[in-house]
Formats: sequence, structure tokens, C-alpha cells
Amino acid sequence: MTTELAPVPAPVAAPAERPRIFSGIQPSGVVHLGNDLGAIRNYVRLQSEYEAIYCIVDYHALTSTHDAAVLRVRTREMAAALLALGLDPARCTLFVQSHRPEHTELAWLLATVTPVSWLERTPTYKEKKLQQPDDVNHALLTYPILQAADIVIYKASRVPVGKDQSAHLELSREIVRTFNSRYGDTFPEPRAVFTDAPTVLGTDGVRKMSKSLGNTIEVLADPAVIRKQVMSMVTDTKRILRTDHGRPEVCNVCQLHRFFGPDWEEIQEGERTARTGCVDTKNLLADRIVARYAAARERYLELIAHPAEVDGILEEGADRLRPKAEATMDEVREKMGLR
Repeated sequence: MTTELAPVPAPVAAPAERPRIFSGIQPSGVVHLGNDLGAIRNYVRLQSEYEAIYCIVDYHALTSTHDAAVLRVRTREMAAALLALGLDPARCTLFVQSHRPEHTELAWLLATVTPVSWLERTPTYKEKKLQQPDDVNHALLTYPILQAADIVIYKASRVPVGKDQSAHLELSREIVRTFNSRYGDTFPEPRAVFTDAPTVLGTDGVRKMSKSLGNTIEVLADPAVIRKQVMSMVTDTKRILRTDHGRPEVCNVCQLHRFFGPDWEEIQEGERTARTGCVDTKNLLADRIVARYAAARERYLELIAHPAEVDGILEEGADRLRPKAEATMDEVREKMGLR
């Protein structure tokens, strides 16, 4: 009688590590539609695909916000909004930039390998000088260095950006290449993860939606506020009468309907044929925005009413990142001769 040997089980493959991504968002006040469509929706999606680190960049905000109380309120509001809109602390790390002060130490060290000419040519620096001519502080110039430090301190290899923003990431890559060339291979060159990040025009229909321009739709606000903001939107300026045929391709209201229902082509056709008027289209958009964000609005108000819950999530996120930040700084100090 022969005894058959049991088959040797095949080795179980270790789960592949997910690439690490990093992205920062300024605590600029109440979240508006442009924030969600342009960034936050992608944050929510990517937290399932990557090891995602998301940062509320209060150090960066200091380049234009100089009121301590305002900054604290805005930071907590942004955290509550991100959580309400779908960020899950069990699937991503959410923290506040200043809670990990290693960022600023690394920024100083990266500054020693970054030519001033690289910073002076940065488009955002030129724009900021025009936007706040009476407050052209040094941090506006060195902003990209801190931005690079934010990414590489956790050795993130990916950064989610819209295709129109890829040039902004190139300076971080140049800084990394220069550091690695001088001190040895230390940081991965961060690569772009291109996301669907549409440019969302404001209620004026001309400029990008921005709180500083006052042309926003605040998606977590009271429904009455949302309706008022939507009804103030500029539509087709050449359509004077209700019976005039519209041009949906230049109407911002029609364009935004793309994000709030599969029938957006039918809505555009209604404008083109004068079957519907601009007021009709605005009312429908307001209804859909209010409905889409109803659950998030309720969760946001709950979080704002319980700030300790928000603060606890942010503190836990910063604590979770501490070993990574400290390990990177130990390595960098050693390579730069600071031991």
C-alpha cells in the first residue's frame, strides 16, 4: 500500500505595496464647488488605490493669512469638510502641516540646493506678487521649496494633479534631482498622477471659482445660500429674452450640469432651442447641488459641533506619520553632515 503525499501548498504572495501619494490643500475657508470637483472628489477616489497622505497646509496659508484665530478656524473647517465629503481616516492619513514641524526643517535644507533663479521664474510667484503687492513676503518666493519638502519627507512617489498643473510639479523634481546628485540617492522623483480636474468657473462665468474673488458656490452651506449663489450665476449674456435661443457651450450653468446628472445634453438642447429658460436651468442646478451634498452637509455640521472628534483625527494622522518624517530627517542630516 502506498501513501500519497499531500501536495505542497503554493506560497502565498505578499500583497503588493501601494504607491504612496501626497497632496496638500490650503485652509482657505468654506469649501466650494470648485474645491470638490477640482480636487476633493479625486482625493476620495485615490484613497482606495494608493497609500494616500493628505495635508492641510497651514504653513503655506501663512503667506496670505495673518490672523491666528482665522487660520485656526479655517484649518478645522477644512478638515471637517474633507471628512464630510468622503475622506476616511481608515483608508488615508489626514493631518495638519504644522503638526509635523520636520517639514520646515527639510524645506530649509532643500533651500540650500535650490537656485534663486528657479524660484523667481515660478508662475505662481509672479501671480502672487500681482495679487498681494503690499505683502510680497519671502515665503511667497520659497513656497515651492516647502511644497517639495511636503512631498518628499514621506518619500511619496506620486502627486495627484490635473494635466494643466503638471508643470508645478517639475520644480519639485528638479530640487530632488539636485539634492540626490549632491548627497546621494535619497528621495524618489515624484511623478504626477493625472486626475480628472476640470477648471470650474465661478458664478461670474469668467474667472476660476475662488473665495478671494467672491464667485463661489458653497456646497456645504445652508440650501438657501446655495440657491442664492446659483441664481446669481451669469449665463449666456447674449440671450436677452426667454424666447431667444441659447448657446449652452458658453453658459456656465449648462456646463456645470455635466457633473449633476446624465441628462446634461438634453438640458443643453433645451437651452439651444429655447424650450427652457436660464432661470429654469438655474433652479434645476440648485436643486441638484442641494440634493447631492445633503448628506455631506449634515455630516459637516455634526463634525463642526464636535471639534474634539476632528482634532483627534488630525492628531492621530500626524502621530502616524511621525516615524516616517523622523526617519527621513535622520537620513538627510547624516548625508548633509549635520551629525
